[in-house]
Amino acid sequence: MSSARFVRQFALTGGRTAPFDDFALETMVLATTGSGASAGLPAEQRAIVELARIPLSVAEIAAHRRLHLGVARVLVADLVQDAFLAVISHRPDPDGPDPLLLQRLIDGVRLL
Repeated sequence: MSSARFVRQFALTGGRTAPFDDFALETMVLATTGSGASAGLPAEQRAIVELARIPLSVAEIAAHRRLHLGVARVLVADLVQDAFLAVISHRPDPDGPDPLLLQRLIDGVRLL
């Protein structure tokens, strides 16, 4: 990513680098509003709300929108605070990840 694009992305957040809440990259969010309700939002936030019509993680939103992860965290947090997005899953399972799932992920990565 070019440095100019990187700087412009932080302009989307007003230079803020930390969200109001500790949004992990795996935090899942879902749009709460119809497409008409988000019409008054800036283009990037509106695009995030449109993407989140299906549950997505903050990391997935960053990847789809080609945003720096810190920028995506701030924008998603702002949209949650303004009730355009709802948090579906915020904290990891206290019992930890499923060992079988982890093993399948490891095996899949090894195949790459």
